[in-house]
Amino acid sequence: MSGDPHLIHGMGTGLEAPSWPAITPDEAEAVLSRFPQAGRLEALEWHSPRPFSSAALARTDRGELFLKRHSRRLRSPEGLAQEHAFIAHLASKGQPVADLLVAENGATALAQGDWTWEIHRKAQGLDLYRDRQSWTPFIEPGHAFAAGAALARLHRAAEGFAAPARPVQPLVTSLSILPAPDPLAAARTYIAARPALATYLADKPWQAELSRLFAALDLPALQPLLAAQPKLWTHNDWHPSNLLWSVEGEVATVLDFGLSDRTCALHDLATALERVAVRWLELGPDGTAITEPEDALALLSGYASVTPLTPQDRDLLARLLPLVHVEFALSEADYFHGVLGKAQDADLAWHGFLIGHAEWFLTAEGQDLLALVRNAALPHT
Repeated sequence: MSGDPHLIHGMGTGLEAPSWPAITPDEAEAVLSRFPQAGRLEALEWHSPRPFSSAALARTDRGELFLKRHSRRLRSPEGLAQEHAFIAHLASKGQPVADLLVAENGATALAQGDWTWEIHRKAQGLDLYRDRQSWTPFIEPGHAFAAGAALARLHRAAEGFAAPARPVQPLVTSLSILPAPDPLAAARTYIAARPALATYLADKPWQAELSRLFAALDLPALQPLLAAQPKLWTHNDWHPSNLLWSVEGEVATVLDFGLSDRTCALHDLATALERVAVRWLELGPDGTAITEPEDALALLSGYASVTPLTPQDRDLLARLLPLVHVEFALSEADYFHGVLGKAQDADLAWHGFLIGHAEWFLTAEGQDLLALVRNAALPHT
């Protein structure tokens, strides 16, 4: 390890000091001793720049491991149990997911002080996007195609995992507002279940803002289509840096199921599109953004090469894409205001990510992207 200070990806394009301190060798040794298969620590070789938890690659006398440490205000061992059960289900269906170690108590997550820990064996594949932030595009359209195909295979494998939706906790991509018969009433229920979010929104005209967006983006037409979709546990954070790659450009391992929950397949695909089809971090003050139509088409083509997308599916995707970030943006505002006490970041989640992104789809550039998602011919299918 170098002596440089550990920095993480901020909410913009730069690096910043972490909200959660880097894992220390003493901490790593202590937690490794509680996982009988882990071995003795030799070195911490890399610290992740991802912002919502602390993670590090460790070398032990039994191999390389990925250590992940969460604040217990974000995740308890019980809160990780469903996520780990989903990973185990996917592994049983042959999906390339990381292998979780079992702790001394028989669980795959344990509490230690103020933290909750999980340990994975180092996953197979090249970490080509390690230093890239979310909402940045693929290196090449071939990766987008491979990612789309891998997402469709994951959705097929997820069928049969019948766990209920995760209980209320910060930083989960749920789906309870948009498909509800009364989305504003569902939003009120969502917010009331999160007291910190309710406090943050108390002085904001949030009901009027959501009502305006829902009308402008024709949620009444989307709602029954979305409500009719089969429920499915999904990844919900499908972007290039959550995937490891083979030298041939295929997906070797799927990482980071931290936002996973019970939604539906098209919601997950729309989330993946939202992550890579627009360079949100480069959104200009005049509302202009740089779209990635080639990546968007390649992602859709890859998905359709495994699971065909009907015209109705693509119409639903185009209707959903502008609003797909609503619940996670609320969850982010809840996290930043209630857990970190960072008002500026909570404002960015609410004004920038939720309202700003949705409004961008009403611009000519946004409408062009939606028309492409809805109508453009998909190559290679």
